[in-house]
Amino acid sequence: MELIKIIDLHASIGEKEVIKGVNLTVNRNEIHAIMGPNGAGKTTLINVIMGNPKYRVTSGEILFEGKSILNLSVDERARLGIFQSFQYPEEISGVTFMNFLRLAYEKMHPDQKMSVLEFGDMMVKIADSLKMDHNFLKRYVNLGFSGGERKKSEILQLSALNPKIALLDETDSGLDIDALKIVSEGINNASKNGMAVVLVTHYKRILDYVKPKFVHIFIDGRIVKTGGIELAEELERNGYEEVRI
Repeated sequence: MELIKIIDLHASIGEKEVIKGVNLTVNRNEIHAIMGPNGAGKTTLINVIMGNPKYRVTSGEILFEGKSILNLSVDERARLGIFQSFQYPEEISGVTFMNFLRLAYEKMHPDQKMSVLEFGDMMVKIADSLKMDHNFLKRYVNLGFSGGERKKSEILQLSALNPKIALLDETDSGLDIDALKIVSEGINNASKNGMAVVLVTHYKRILDYVKPKFVHIFIDGRIVKTGGIELAEELERNGYEEVRI
């Protein structure tokens, strides 16, 4: 059941240490929320797990299904089944969503042969579930998208690629209540297939719809407290100052 195990992880950017001894285990089908103030290192942790070369692991280990992934590139980690969404998704001019996702799907699932028509039908069903116009699939990736459209597009990618674990960075940022409900439903539907989720968020509101098994408070590059949903409720009442150490 163990999917990712992070052991005493330390990482730096340049000479500055930004991850300061993180221990975290995520099992299949578990949802974990990571909450913390701005600048705490939440997004950095996600990037380090994904293998962003901007960051250098100085000590510790990241195991995926029992094997170290520290020497693997970003695309190699993605092919293993690790998915990352971004707080500010990039635009890719000249590449339609349909073509982008079909290529990504074939790389992640080389043994699952699917015709262009079959893949198109699958994408239309996913778009319908997210209440997205079908023309969305013909648009260039994130080009001219609103904030809400970009967030929905990432859940569409998540649903299509069906990874083993999703690292979601502030997926609720900039969403109105209707879009938040749709995005949350998309995450919940994707997780029904056994996918694990690590959800980075500042606020409790998405946790009203995506129910985590564990909530971790992340401050100054480390996890300082772990609990259940009651910990997020405590944060909403008292703020982060109550848990600073």
